[in-house]
Amino acid sequence: MKLVTTAQMHALEAEAVARGKTEWALMNSAGLATAQETWLAFGQLEERLVVVLVGPGNNGGDGLIAAANLRDYEADVHAYLLAPRPADDPALQLALEAGVVVSTVADDPGLAHLDEMLERTAGVLDALLGIGAHRPIEGDLAAILDHLGAIRTRRSRRFQIIALDVPTGIDADTGRADPHTVGADLTLCFGYAKIGMFQFPARMLGGQVVRVDIGIPDDLGPDLPYDEIDLRAAQRAAPPRPLDAHKGSFGRAVLAAGSRRYPGAAVLAAEACARAGAGLTTIAAPASAQPLLTYFRDATHEPLPDTDGVLNADGARALLRALPGASALLVGPGLDLTPASREFVRTLLAGLDGVPGLNAVVLDADALNALADEPGWHERFAAPCILTPHPGEMARLLGRTADDVQANRLDCATRYAQATRSVVVLKGACTIVAAPDGRARLSSVANPMLAHGGTGDVLAGLIVGLVAQGADPFDAATAAVYLHGESAAMVAAEYGAAAGLAQDLLRALPDARKTLDAP
Repeated sequence: MKLVTTAQMHALEAEAVARGKTEWALMNSAGLATAQETWLAFGQLEERLVVVLVGPGNNGGDGLIAAANLRDYEADVHAYLLAPRPADDPALQLALEAGVVVSTVADDPGLAHLDEMLERTAGVLDALLGIGAHRPIEGDLAAILDHLGAIRTRRSRRFQIIALDVPTGIDADTGRADPHTVGADLTLCFGYAKIGMFQFPARMLGGQVVRVDIGIPDDLGPDLPYDEIDLRAAQRAAPPRPLDAHKGSFGRAVLAAGSRRYPGAAVLAAEACARAGAGLTTIAAPASAQPLLTYFRDATHEPLPDTDGVLNADGARALLRALPGASALLVGPGLDLTPASREFVRTLLAGLDGVPGLNAVVLDADALNALADEPGWHERFAAPCILTPHPGEMARLLGRTADDVQANRLDCATRYAQATRSVVVLKGACTIVAAPDGRARLSSVANPMLAHGGTGDVLAGLIVGLVAQGADPFDAATAAVYLHGESAAMVAAEYGAAAGLAQDLLRALPDARKTLDAP
């Protein structure tokens, strides 16, 4: 599913009008589709009260048209206006002619009538602001939302709320929420889903997000730069598995990972790499830590020189000699951040241009931390790069705070991808995959099961395993993020979000991986 910013949506609507569509036709399509989705969500509507909260702009017009169409389902519809609309407003006239009861907040001192309706309504349509609102909510609008939230909370039989485009108070570009915002059960996104609905806290407040076709020409969609990471996107991104293949067909992935303190990171990443489909997986780890790494029997090993269980510069030089023939390299999981490991990362990256055949290098965890104090690190080698920071690592790379990164996730990921000519996988709830050319793909997955140590190592292993098979770096990261989220959903369903561990993701991976091979 394509995702858009507010500016992109306005441009699409303008282009549709330039091609002969009218603004009224777009609004009418939105209102009609809203009525249909409301009927599907609420079920039987005959003589049931539906309250439509109507703002002053086009979003309010969409709500009024939806109200008129709900009368065709014999619903008892009341449009409650934040402010009076012009008497010649066609949406208002349509609603009145259909028999919709209309009142305004100015006619309702203390909002007593609104409260009475909310106590018995089957559901509410939130058509108050839409995507154009960025100002703080106050006055009558704040009061309406506060009454709506309070009554829904205390009602014994909770009614549903359907938001038109975004819940009121949500920034459609950033996902930020005004304190007065009331969460929706269903958000109907007109034309295309808005990018903010795939960021927090909007992701938590929007409920189910459904795209509604309003007549935007189909040929305008393919060039939009933002997409949701869903099954279809992951299937397109996954490398093929021809019947006549052998292990050499699917590449050799080398994982520079692990230390005496963190051997499990290397093993988790290695098994994920193999289960992603890599033909051969090699763990390049400290020689002194090798006895801790033998319980994943499918991997081969490249023991490297180390300092007190941590890879060092000599280890990097040994690895460079062993890399020819590898198709993908992962550096970082469990390295342990020490002076020795920093020298390992610097020495390894400085020598990579002499290694032929690498499809991409994946930099994760302490490899990223080692580079945070190295401005211009990306200028030192030409191999395509995939970076997998969590918000704290992203903050260190950018010289910003983690809170700042979390408040501007898409901007941080896309800007750093362009600046470093890398694919950036900004982890966390609703993981973002950003490409150097400005494209980005966003996951809708927000699963606390993934808030366990080691789950990032599994993701890094998935990415390098897919890269080894020849997947484009942007596609490899996309498919890996999807597999990671699907596996987490399976683990949470079986064990719960608290009890599921990173190693459980590996058990779920085969079932998740099969979905990418489906016809």
